[in-house]
Amino acid sequence: MKKTKCMKCGYESEKNKKKFGLVLCSICYVFSPDEPDLLDEYISEKISFRELESFRRFYNPRGEKQKKGMHEKAFNGQPVTRPPFGYRLENKKLVPDENSKKIIEIFEEFLNKEISLNKLAKKYGFSVNGLKKILTNFTYVGKIKFNGEIHDGTHEPLVSSTVFNHVQDKLEKIKKI
Repeated sequence: MKKTKCMKCGYESEKNKKKFGLVLCSICYVFSPDEPDLLDEYISEKISFRELESFRRFYNPRGEKQKKGMHEKAFNGQPVTRPPFGYRLENKKLVPDENSKKIIEIFEEFLNKEISLNKLAKKYGFSVNGLKKILTNFTYVGKIKFNGEIHDGTHEPLVSSTVFNHVQDKLEKIKKI
């Protein structure tokens, strides 16, 4: 990737962005106006890239701090989102709730009976997509998935990894039909 020069402060980087066709560094970009008419005035107020260096060193894009915290929670086996069907939160930890037996039944029934996803979904009051989310949710085998990564959870699994893997195989076979 080629380095470009910020139109406001002169900072050269491969990570500079364009706004209305003008190149800006990450700091100048964040503070730039969203109206093209005001952008020219903003750029005309020159500033040295050296004056922005401390901002650049400590700049953390919006949402990065939150995402970092969520990643840390997942890495430590804690839930990142609301609890899935069959679990509830208790002291920031997932614990099986009164619906946990239904989850076990759904996995067993899907695996051991010749029943369509549609019929199984209707039987338990889910949409087909909702049922697929349950059948592919790593939480039920004691894992936490976040940002494409799978971590060991600190919670009790509802389904064995063997059953879960057989269900994934059966779902793959259904997809191919």
